[in-house]
Amino acid sequence: MDRSQLIETTGGLKSVSRESLEELSAKRESLVKRLNEVMLARPDIMNLVGEENLEMMKDNHANHSRFMESVFTNFNAEVLVDTVLWVFRAYRTRGFSSAYWAAQLNNWIVLYSQTLTKSCFTEIYPFYTWMQIHIPEFVKLSDEKLEGNFPLH
Repeated sequence: MDRSQLIETTGGLKSVSRESLEELSAKRESLVKRLNEVMLARPDIMNLVGEENLEMMKDNHANHSRFMESVFTNFNAEVLVDTVLWVFRAYRTRGFSSAYWAAQLNNWIVLYSQTLTKSCFTEIYPFYTWMQIHIPEFVKLSDEKLEGNFPLH
């Protein structure tokens, strides 16, 4: 799958309602804080993010939540795909494992399901499912741009 095909797979994604955006925005900081706590408690965290990258991971969680809020506000498939590919490249060159994103996305979904109203969760869940499903493509496409050998896992 190439970038254009990956963009085509976003066909079912769309901006979310104003009510859901307001709810998500109001809860964003507490969700980021909780995600950081959950991720830091993982016994495999150093394998996922690499040595001395815990602060970078926390920054990524805050950036992710703000970015996704903008995606939910004004969905643009190219911006979503290009940003995710850039993040995969940038963080993997700093020692993050590709398995980090599966762990992070799974934990976002759990926290969202526990914290958000059902209607809000229902609107944002497709974005997270799409990202999870396409982790192998993100790895492959970002590997094509990376210098050096990084494992395709």
